[in-house]
Amino acid sequence: MSDRIVIVGCRGRMGAMLTERFGSNPDITVLGLDIPFEEETVKNTCRGARLVLLCIPATAIADTVTTLRPFMEPDAILADITSVKELPMQHMESLWSGPVVGTHPLFGPVPARDLELRVTIVPGKNASEEDTRFVESLFRHFGCVTFRATAEEHDIAEAKIQGMNFITSAVYFAMTAEDPALLPYITPSFLRRMNSTEKQLMEDGALFTWLFEANPHSQAMTRQYRNLLSLAAAGDVDLILHKARWWWKEGEEKKKIHEEARKVALQSARMGLKKGQK
Repeated sequence: MSDRIVIVGCRGRMGAMLTERFGSNPDITVLGLDIPFEEETVKNTCRGARLVLLCIPATAIADTVTTLRPFMEPDAILADITSVKELPMQHMESLWSGPVVGTHPLFGPVPARDLELRVTIVPGKNASEEDTRFVESLFRHFGCVTFRATAEEHDIAEAKIQGMNFITSAVYFAMTAEDPALLPYITPSFLRRMNSTEKQLMEDGALFTWLFEANPHSQAMTRQYRNLLSLAAAGDVDLILHKARWWWKEGEEKKKIHEEARKVALQSARMGLKKGQK
């Protein structure tokens, strides 16, 4: 008998992608659920489900869990896929007495071909080893590499990787905005950065703003960044450059990162070309 899992937010981009990929597992029966949450539909969908996976914005977690909770099995695993973990885990664990396992797929709904699909797994306080392994197995079945972390470890890392990438790009383009005198000086490197940042700031700006503000470590990372900028203001650019070059020094893990970055860049270029041809 196959395990039943419910994807909440199955019509969203990540929800639809995970519904399709989890559905390739013959040992899993995947059911989709999306708004409006009609009582009879929720009841029938959640009945017997071993896992309820929330593929929804973090801001909707509390209300959604409150709606689904009466119809979930007492031992059902409640999980999410949000890019910040401490606050969503607190919401889920305060509203659900059963096992909670946080996840964060570190890739989007259309990942580059042959990209290593990494997923952070955050076991909650009521999650057994069996519960955690079950969630890991779902992602591993379609080729993901999973690794475990605490919610705090995850959010500290994402404050640097995701949060600072967003806020420094926003500040950079805010600093150069509304100055027509700059237009004749635009360089190819500026255009490349502008192109790579467009979706993040134009389409997903509200989402990344929320993630930045919801991450309890964003302010500390901003202060670290400000301290490095102070070195630049004092003329110590060489010191900053020396530290930055760590990413390009020898090392198998960093070689893998560079290869993945190249694949993502190629995919983005192809998508941009298709967009321009429409």
